[in-house]
Amino acid sequence: MKNRIIASLLLGSALSLASADFAVAQDKTVKIGVLTDNSGLYSDLGGAGSTLAAQMAVEDSGMAAKGWKIDIISADHQNKPDIGVNIARQWYERDDVDVILDVTTSSVALAVSDLTREKKKIFLASGAGSSDLTGVKCSPYTVHWTYDTWALANGTGTALTKAGADTWFLLTADYAFGAALERDTMEAVTKAGGKVIGSVKHPMNTSDFSSFLLRAQASKAKVIALADAGSDMINAIKQASEFGIVRGGQSLAGLLIFSSDVKALGLQAAQGLMLTEAFYWDQTDTTREFSKRFAAKFNGKVPTMAQAGVYSVILHYLKAVSALKSKDSDKVMAKMKETPIDDALFGKGSIRADGRAIHPMYLYQVKKPSESKSEWDIYKLVATIPAEEAFRPLNAGGCPLVRQK
Repeated sequence: MKNRIIASLLLGSALSLASADFAVAQDKTVKIGVLTDNSGLYSDLGGAGSTLAAQMAVEDSGMAAKGWKIDIISADHQNKPDIGVNIARQWYERDDVDVILDVTTSSVALAVSDLTREKKKIFLASGAGSSDLTGVKCSPYTVHWTYDTWALANGTGTALTKAGADTWFLLTADYAFGAALERDTMEAVTKAGGKVIGSVKHPMNTSDFSSFLLRAQASKAKVIALADAGSDMINAIKQASEFGIVRGGQSLAGLLIFSSDVKALGLQAAQGLMLTEAFYWDQTDTTREFSKRFAAKFNGKVPTMAQAGVYSVILHYLKAVSALKSKDSDKVMAKMKETPIDDALFGKGSIRADGRAIHPMYLYQVKKPSESKSEWDIYKLVATIPAEEAFRPLNAGGCPLVRQK
């Protein structure tokens, strides 16, 4: 009798374990959280457009036909790290979110990256810029997909300095993104033979740049570089025009400019600006086709590189989930890193050990109004920066995940 009881208990335990394994195997649901700026100075470059891009990626992935259910939720982090982390924590602990995307503000992104490491979840950054995400603050659960401050500085800073613009003054947004962009630009300019002769920090969401621009103008630097983004960058350029800075012989360089920014400025004000981007809607037949579909759903607006990055990185993530038939964070991250990037929007590349996605970057110049043939015909290509040159060398970022040789 005793042996029969023990055997029955063992059989029951085995059946329970088998049932649990079967339930895990049958869990074909993925929940994606798009954490972005829906109402502030970065809402045009991310915001609702990033959520739309995520929805388009899910539709195009073919996962539904394979029996997967992919849910998308979205929230506004208001560019505040405490709010962003609280949302992310709620998503992970209460709402069963598997992966968080976008996060347009670097200070928020760095905080979310720390949380995802703690929770062993996945963070796919597209809108954030700080190169620290794959440097000293790297995480085994974070992928930085679209661009970063090192790539921006390397593209625009190096090109302009080598072209003779060898003295620089920086207007820097006073938070994590601005600090990283200022640091990386100083390094790029110095390496190219130039000199940064001054800088000034301004608060995020600044409406009056007059005092900052006067200091930059008085420096006599050949280039006044804007280490900010979104409406801050737009306001600075507009007010620089009122001060006659370009007419006085100094050049403006926007270190992070999106197509939405150029549209807001207008070609008359933005013409001649040099900038570095990872994506432009008019690059290839494929980017044009995607952008046409996006614009049809988004009031005629073409996608920014951050929004295109959301689309692209979700497809790469879902490809790994589909291949593994699992959403286990460690397995999916390993699969994403071992799978080459062969992307319709971003080209060929890879994801390195530090989480940095490597792909080509592009140096563009904003067209003159007379050169533009349509509403969104705004850039002309100056140079293509190969994937292996576009981003910081793997061993130069201080990422603890990288084995130093």
